[in-house]
Amino acid sequence: MADTATPKPGLQVDLSGQVALVTGASRGIGRAIAVQLARCGASVAGVARTKEGMDATLTAIREAGGTAEAFAANVAITADVNRVVEEVEARFGGKIQILVNNAGITKDGLFLRMEDDAWDDVINTNLKGTFLFARAVGAMMMRQRYGRIINITSVSALMGNPGQANYSASKAGVIGFTKTIARELASRGVTVNAVAPGFITTDMTDSLPDKIKAEVKERVPVRRLGSPEDIADLVTYLASPGASYLTGQIIAVDGGMTC
Repeated sequence: MADTATPKPGLQVDLSGQVALVTGASRGIGRAIAVQLARCGASVAGVARTKEGMDATLTAIREAGGTAEAFAANVAITADVNRVVEEVEARFGGKIQILVNNAGITKDGLFLRMEDDAWDDVINTNLKGTFLFARAVGAMMMRQRYGRIINITSVSALMGNPGQANYSASKAGVIGFTKTIARELASRGVTVNAVAPGFITTDMTDSLPDKIKAEVKERVPVRRLGSPEDIADLVTYLASPGASYLTGQIIAVDGGMTC
């Protein structure tokens, strides 16, 4: 079954003068978010494991007339995270208004056969990395009494997924973390929300056999996979000044799969 969605321009809001830090910005959903925020006027600090990994994202942003710089970090290492936040402050003038915690990995396997490293690596990247960047940037946002934190979770956290005990647990942790810090930061003008993508067309899903992709689409009421831009549009709204009364929410972008 072919996807029937027609391409559309991204959501447009005014983010001029704002700095957005996006982790896992080298490809897929992270790249789409970084490009869309830049189109709306934000200066984007894209974080990946290597600066070279950010080349395609930087090219897309700059060709569209946006501003972006690459920063390298292991998101699960405190020293790396703190260094990058300091570098972003120095490069863009001392303030970060938007944080998108998108960095994530999978190391799938049935939990009875799962090695400790597979569990630890996924939890550390997906959950600890979200905590470390939110802590570092959240302190700055509290001082400036404004900020938008958007954490990328997954429908796997809402429904579970066989073979992804580590991934589902990490993303469920992101949900609990989001709701908690939303309460802690609300009085300082900082909102915290999470987006839970469903089946999205990325490098990972592109490699699936056509039969599997057809079966997946049958499970989705709108009968298609989502696009990274579907996620980027929602993130852009949540990052905007207009989303000031929306916090502590977990929003599934899944074509109705979990409705």
